Amino acid sequence: MSTRLFVGNLPYNATEADLREHFGAIGPLSYVYLPTDRETGKPRGFAFVEFVERAQAEEAIRRLNNQPFMGRPIAVNEARAKDQQSSPRPQSQFTPRPAAPPPATGERNFGPDDAPRRTRKQPKSATKNQRVPKGPIRERTSGPVSFGEDDDDDNFYDDLGEENFASSANLSEDEMRNEEL
Repeated sequence: MSTRLFVGNLPYNATEADLREHFGAIGPLSYVYLPTDRETGKPRGFAFVEFVERAQAEEAIRRLNNQPFMGRPIAVNEARAKDQQSSPRPQSQFTPRPAAPPPATGERNFGPDDAPRRTRKQPKSATKNQRVPKGPIRERTSGPVSFGEDDDDDNFYDDLGEENFASSANLSEDEMRNEEL
C-alpha cells in the first residue's frame, strides 16, 4: 500500500522534477504534488510525495528529514489526513480555572430582565443653552466708530442753526412744547 509524505520548508524555486530527482534516490515515486497559491500562482513552500512501498517511505523520512535540499533543511514526515487534528500542544504552567457549572434547571442566568423600551426612563437631555440656538448675533454699540472721508466736522455747527441745544435741555416740558409751536 502506498504511503504519502509531507515535505516542508521547501525553497520557493523548487520544481516537481527537482523533488522526483531528490526522492527518486530512495525509490520510485507514484505521486508528487507541489501546491501553488491561488492568487499569485507561486509555490507555497511545501509538497506531498507518495511512495509505493511503506518501507521506502520510512527510509525517506529517516534519511532526508532535516537534510539540506537546495540550500534549506527540509522537513519530511508522514502526511496526515485533512480532518485529523494535529497532536495536542503542551499546556503552559498556568491552567485556566474551570468555568462555573450551569444552574441545575438547565437555564443560564444572565441577571434580571431589562425594562421594556417604552417604559424606560429617558436619559437626561442637554441643558437648554446647549440644545436651543441662541439667535442672531447682536451688534456692538460701544467702541470706536469710523466715519468716511466725506464727513466734515466743520459743517456740524452750521446745521444747528441759532438754537442752543445745551440750554434747551434745562427747559421744562411746557417750555419745550411752546418752542416747538
